[in-house]
Amino acid sequence: MSEKIRNFKDLDIWKLAKEIVLDIYKETNNFPKTEVFALSSQIRRASISIPSNIAEGFNRYYNKEYKQFLYISLGSCAEIETQIEICYELKYISFNFYDMILEKTDHLSGMIRNLIKKL
Repeated sequence: MSEKIRNFKDLDIWKLAKEIVLDIYKETNNFPKTEVFALSSQIRRASISIPSNIAEGFNRYYNKEYKQFLYISLGSCAEIETQIEICYELKYISFNFYDMILEKTDHLSGMIRNLIKKL
């Protein structure tokens, strides 16, 4: 028997999105100091936007509003993919991190799309 989803914290997409945020925050701690207010800050904001919008959308009354917040989360996933590409090309991150975070982000994007279809 499946558990009842009572809170956004029960959502697997929110859990994975939060995991991505933590991964990105840990990795960007190693970025050059010149990137503190640039790429590091931008990728952190994009990552935190994903679980934040999932949570906010979940607490909206209408599915139409929830979908809009999920679409914003999808946009932030695309931002992360772009920024990770740049980070890798600048040699700020290893191939292992690059590959892992892109795989997680791609999986999360698919989960979000599936939820949008179900709403």
